[in-house]
Amino acid sequence: MSFFYNNHGDNMRLYLDLIFFLNTAFDFLLLITVSYLLHRNVKFIRLILGSLFGGLTIFFLFINLNSFELFIYKFLVSIIMILITFSYKNIKYTLKNIFYLYLTSIVLGGFLYFLNTQFSYKQVGLVFYYKGLSINFIFLIVFSPIILYLYVKQIKWLKENRNYYHTLKIHFDDLVITGTCFLDTGNNVVDPYLNRSVIILDKRKFIYDLNRFKMILVPITTANRSSMIKCLVPSKVEVDDKEAKNVLIGLLDEEIKIDGVDAIISLKVMEGLC
Repeated sequence: MSFFYNNHGDNMRLYLDLIFFLNTAFDFLLLITVSYLLHRNVKFIRLILGSLFGGLTIFFLFINLNSFELFIYKFLVSIIMILITFSYKNIKYTLKNIFYLYLTSIVLGGFLYFLNTQFSYKQVGLVFYYKGLSINFIFLIVFSPIILYLYVKQIKWLKENRNYYHTLKIHFDDLVITGTCFLDTGNNVVDPYLNRSVIILDKRKFIYDLNRFKMILVPITTANRSSMIKCLVPSKVEVDDKEAKNVLIGLLDEEIKIDGVDAIISLKVMEGLC
């Protein structure tokens, strides 16, 4: 089934069956992503039914609606899709499902907007065209699953590791270094002389002249070798605004291979916070 849509004098054929397929597939990807993120034990047939409902309702968008009516319509469709797919248990459960549906839609919509602004193609009705080829179709089939996979993987990683990230503030009298530290349960570096825990700091964060500070060498063992690490004695160290007692700051010459992390702390440091 198809019809012609005229846009600025250009005759463009718009296939309704293709639109239905695209939107059903798009809704299916969104619903299955929400199901995976929230660990919903939902039957596959419910995912299909919810997607089909979302796909069928796209045809009602050809009815002349103002902006407010269109907003209400889309919101009601999303609620019904969620209820069909995940059923109703309580208001909190349902609102969380709806929130993640919109959040996932924003992620995909953002990439579609990026394509729209970065590449030269025109929008005709509900489909984007570039040299006569549907960009929506290519985007949905090729990129959408990849984007959602990376999105889910990142969200899962953040959920599993967010408790390991902490704020760090190191004081050397009137000098202060701030950054983000990561709790490494395998970090057991201690000062063998006074049993002080060593916080491993990326040396690039330390912009001051080392000759101004008291320094000691502490042995450190990695997976590849044993060596000595230069350690400074701070006047005060705070982790999440709590003071860490009896610690040293070890300056690591190598880059810390954890995204956004400036320092590594041990479980012993966290246990000694006060």
